[in-house]
Amino acid sequence: MTGHSSWVPGAAGSGHDVDHLPYGVFAHHDDDPRVGVRIGDFVLDLAPVGASDMVPETDTFAAPTLEPLMAAGRSAWSSVRDWLTALLYDPSERTAVEPHLLPLSEVRLLLPFPVADYVDFYCSLEHATNVGLMFRPDSEPLLPNWRYLPVGYHGRAGTVVSSGTPIRRPCGQRKAPSDAAPTYGPSRRLDFEAELGFVVGTPSRLGVAVPVADFSDHVFGVTLLNDWSARDIQAWEYVPLGPFLGKSFATSISPWVTPLAALSTAWAPLPGQSPEPLPYLQVAEPAGLDIDVAVRCNGSVVSRPPYRSMYWSPAQMLAHLTVNGASLRTGDLFASGTISGAELGQRGSLLELSWGGRDPIRLDDGSTRTFLEDGDEVTLSATAPGARGGRLRLGQVTGRILPADDP
Repeated sequence: MTGHSSWVPGAAGSGHDVDHLPYGVFAHHDDDPRVGVRIGDFVLDLAPVGASDMVPETDTFAAPTLEPLMAAGRSAWSSVRDWLTALLYDPSERTAVEPHLLPLSEVRLLLPFPVADYVDFYCSLEHATNVGLMFRPDSEPLLPNWRYLPVGYHGRAGTVVSSGTPIRRPCGQRKAPSDAAPTYGPSRRLDFEAELGFVVGTPSRLGVAVPVADFSDHVFGVTLLNDWSARDIQAWEYVPLGPFLGKSFATSISPWVTPLAALSTAWAPLPGQSPEPLPYLQVAEPAGLDIDVAVRCNGSVVSRPPYRSMYWSPAQMLAHLTVNGASLRTGDLFASGTISGAELGQRGSLLELSWGGRDPIRLDDGSTRTFLEDGDEVTLSATAPGARGGRLRLGQVTGRILPADDP
C-alpha cells in the first residue's frame, strides 16, 4: 500500500493519513467520552465500528480513556492498527465506516489517559550545556555525571493537563542574586519547555529492570509536551534536591498520542555518545528520532528545535528509569527534557533564547519577550517522516497564561 492514501476526504497529504492514525479521547455532544482515531480532519468513533466487525478490543474503545487499550499490550496495538489501516484504506469499507466519522470541529478532545507517574529527563546536550554556561560560567558546563546517565527527576502526575487548558501563573518564593532575602509572589520568569513525551502502555514488575531492547514492548506512543517552568522559583529552590514547585504547577500534553508504530521510518542515529555508555545503556542504532518541532508564541515562530540532536535516546531513558527495579504502570509518562539544537533558533526554552533574560526576542507584532507575559499563548507542533513518504503531523499542544491569583 506504499504510496496510496485513505479514501477519507482530505486525508491525503494532511499529515493524518493511514500511516499516522493517532489515538485520542473525545466527547460528541452529550455522549459519554470514548476512544477515537484521527484521520484527516475527522475522528473515527471506534466503538461502533469495532462492535460491527466483532474486534476483540471493542470494549477498550468504549472506555473514557486510552488506558484499557494501552494496557492490552503490543500484540493488541498491532492488530488494531492493522485493522484500522485496512478499514481506512480500502474503498469497499467506506459505506460501513463513513457514518462513524465525526468532524473534528464537532467534538471535544479530552486528556487522553490518566497519568500514573511523570518523570522528566534532561537529555539535550545543547540545552544542558547552555544552562551550565549561564549558571556556572566559571566551571565546566556539564556536571561529571551527565554523559554517563540520563539525568531526570520525578514530576507531579496530577498537574499534567491536556492542550488548551489555561495555565495560571504560579506564585512562590523568589530570590534574585542582589536580594538579601527571598520574597513571595507571582513568578516573574515564566517559561515554556518544548519536549517529547513517551506514554507507557505495558507495565513491568517491581524489582525487574526493563532493558533497552524491550522499549517497544512497553511504550504505546508519543505526545508533544510543554513542561512549563517558573525559572525564578526553580533557581531558588533547586539546590540541593532539584526541581519542585518551579515545575509542578502544570505540564501540558497533546490530546493525541501518536502510536510508536507510526514512527517506523522516523528512527535516526544518535549524534554520538562519548564515553561509551555502560552496558545496560548501550543501544542498537538507529535509536534516536527525526522529529522537527516548532514553538510559536502568540503566533510567531520563536524556535525550531530538532529532536534528532538529542544525546540520550528514548530506550535509554526507559532503561535508566527502571534499572533500580522501579516498576512501570500503564499511563506512566516520561519526557525528554527541553529539546535544543546547536543554533540560536533551535533553542527550546525562553531561558536559552533570551540567554537568561539578557537578550529579548522579538515577536512578529514588534513586541519583545524575555519570559512569558500574562495572556501569551504558546503552541508546540511537530512533524516526522511517515511510512508513505510524507510527513506525519503530531498533535499540537497549546496553553495560554492567566494572571496569578492574588498572593
